Amino acid sequence: MQIKIDDKAGFCFGVVKAIGTAEEQLSHSETLYCLGDIVHNNAEVRRLNEKGLQVIDHEQLKSLRGKKVLIRAHGEPPSTYRQAHELGIELIDATCPIVLALQQRIRKGYDEMRRLSPAGQVVIFGKPGHAEVIGLCGQTDNTAIVVSSPDDLGRIDFARPIRLYSQTTKSKEDFSQLIENIEQKIKQSQPTLGEGQFVAYNTICNRVAGRALELEAFAKSVDLVLFVSGKGSSNGHYLYEYCEKVQPNTHLISDVEELDYGWLEGVERVGITGATSTPRWLMESVANAIERVVNSLN
Repeated sequence: MQIKIDDKAGFCFGVVKAIGTAEEQLSHSETLYCLGDIVHNNAEVRRLNEKGLQVIDHEQLKSLRGKKVLIRAHGEPPSTYRQAHELGIELIDATCPIVLALQQRIRKGYDEMRRLSPAGQVVIFGKPGHAEVIGLCGQTDNTAIVVSSPDDLGRIDFARPIRLYSQTTKSKEDFSQLIENIEQKIKQSQPTLGEGQFVAYNTICNRVAGRALELEAFAKSVDLVLFVSGKGSSNGHYLYEYCEKVQPNTHLISDVEELDYGWLEGVERVGITGATSTPRWLMESVANAIERVVNSLN
């Protein structure tokens, strides 16, 4: 049996930066607090916890006066920075540069929309409650309209100006479809669309957008795909579903313990891949577990 790990899979730049920052801080400190899971992968969170990284929520942040707290790659809303300043908390900011640029872009768009008469709307294509989306909404004083599918378009007033942005890890195809749906709604509401009435900005990370095509080639090259990803990873769910369309014999697992060796029956080529939040060492652990089982049967 041939076992192949996707050499294009693994952490994106933003996650690498955040984890590297955490490990550097922990190299000269026994404890570092992180506001939320540093990455949507339980195995990697456990590994860093053993090194001293303690995950906290916003309620616990209130009791950490004078401590150091890491801002993960997903970013945070302005209110978090204000609260930390008031409490004398030292923030170690590991916000992904791409997310940070998007935050600034949304803030600029929000200021532009407020100056219009009637006031325009900032719309974000994303997963409600997702850490990145919370940070993005914060740039609009939490007035942004979050839509996750065409079913949510009833929240938008199509007679008013619209600026549309996307969470960085969403599907490029779904975003394009959403744009078409909004344009149709606007034409129904006002047949003569004014210049600048609706502007959509493609703010999906190129690493995520390009990853789908890489994954397609990899999935076609094997008989079975084991997609390793944390259950809470938005990027993971999107890429897993994309992979499954290309290779129906695809299974989603978050750790080695979820591996069903019955999947290997009659399979000659096994491919192991994952999300941009999946550590390389975890994919290698899955490969090693399969090798041990195969060797024991020979």
